Amino acid sequence: MTRLTDHTSYRDAQRLFAPERLWDLFDGDAARLNIAHECIDRHADDPARPAVWVAFADGHDESITFRAIADLSSRFAHWLNDRGIARGDRVAIMLEPSLPFYAALFGALKHGAVAVPLFTLFGPDGVRLRINDCAPRLLVTNPEKAREIGDSPGVPVVVADDAFVRSLERYPTGFEPKTGSGDMAIYQYTSGTTRELPEAVRHTHRAIVTLMVAALYGTGIRPGDRFFCPSSPAWGHGLWHGTLAPLALGVRTGTFSGKFDPERLLRALRDSATTNLSAAATHFRMMRNSGAAPRYRIRMEKMSFTGEPIDTDSLAFAENEFGTTLCSMYGTTEVGVLLVNYPGAADFVVRPGSLGKPVPGMRVEVQAPDGTPCAPGDIGEIKVWRRGAWFPTRDRGRIDADGYFWHAGRADDVIISAGWTIGAAEVEDMLLQHPAVREAAVIGVPDATRGQVVKAFVVTGGTPDPALAAALQDFVRTRLSQHEYPRLVAFVTELPKTPAGKVNRKILRDREAV
Repeated sequence: MTRLTDHTSYRDAQRLFAPERLWDLFDGDAARLNIAHECIDRHADDPARPAVWVAFADGHDESITFRAIADLSSRFAHWLNDRGIARGDRVAIMLEPSLPFYAALFGALKHGAVAVPLFTLFGPDGVRLRINDCAPRLLVTNPEKAREIGDSPGVPVVVADDAFVRSLERYPTGFEPKTGSGDMAIYQYTSGTTRELPEAVRHTHRAIVTLMVAALYGTGIRPGDRFFCPSSPAWGHGLWHGTLAPLALGVRTGTFSGKFDPERLLRALRDSATTNLSAAATHFRMMRNSGAAPRYRIRMEKMSFTGEPIDTDSLAFAENEFGTTLCSMYGTTEVGVLLVNYPGAADFVVRPGSLGKPVPGMRVEVQAPDGTPCAPGDIGEIKVWRRGAWFPTRDRGRIDADGYFWHAGRADDVIISAGWTIGAAEVEDMLLQHPAVREAAVIGVPDATRGQVVKAFVVTGGTPDPALAAALQDFVRTRLSQHEYPRLVAFVTELPKTPAGKVNRKILRDREAV
């Protein structure tokens, strides 16, 4: 019988897909399954087989083989044993893409520990929030971050420098995982985790199997592709869709390490001969705004984007410059990918601006407040059938007469900027810790490059001038994360309130829309 990877058409996806057929793509089964084995070790027989192409911000590239990751991750797993790390213990990993990052990630998974990727731009407070929540036994990071956060996490900090990597050479390069599909594997923090909701989404090793639905139909990955995803592996898109999914299929993936630069990405796409690109909408906007794309003459076979809707100009740019259709991929960290445009399926008609149609086997509806399905064209909340009940996505949308879904905005106060989900309450809470701030409210406002940016409305007891605005921006940037700070600050004498005394962000959003 053929495998699901042997088929590319939309018709075959609907006709042949069955959840149990996903297991045919793996060595393991329900009793014995390990993400590190499925993504790395089983593809490492050829010592020269490339696994990851890393484009570093400083201009150099590095091709890392499956064998190199397999060997060093096994050594790291043995080292965890020596450190007394038990199965189920959390290991936080705060590294940019590099051999030490992949060794720590897959070594923790081999060992049976729970890997917790953390964004490298988190400040001390942002790190502390996640550390307090997941209670890891250790935090692996680079020398710069170790100096910045100091002892603030309250857990041992391990610096993954060259000396640490050399110290692992005394351990064997083989390690036999002993995990089952139901064992915990990864804690994934959404980019919008707030102080009020500091819980991570928890994934078992079985998640690698269900992830294949998104890989096959959301990003269209097939053996033989040369894949690239510039999103950070600290977030869902970069980790699951950009790293684990292609590696599980033995496909070389590419990634970006360090401060993002759109022209540097263009050069990496050309030099790595990428054929399948999956990026955030903001990456495409930034490549368009750079004006550099015509110098690289890149052609793709498949492309997808996620994180937020894409503007018309960036969509046209991507398709004109890269020579293929740009496909939307929509989902949530909690549930996974729901709606796709089936990249590589010649018989699927992509409607520009739409979210596409459900992945095979998934029930998705747009529902009215009373839970009934909306008629075509009517706006409601997008919901997915999960574990015997309808699960809300907190996104509004509509469906057309042909079954395509369309996004109609967020249903809450979450801000999506450059593909990152930002909680307004978290930014407000940090602003209120500044001695010059009496009240603060945060909303998202439109931005040509990032989709939205954070705008803060501040009531202050100090002097409302540009110097104070810059100080508030720096206060948030250095304590939470560099993507969460308010790029715009407006000083006001008072904030609009509801009758109950709560800040009314809707009024602020309505004012900005005028």
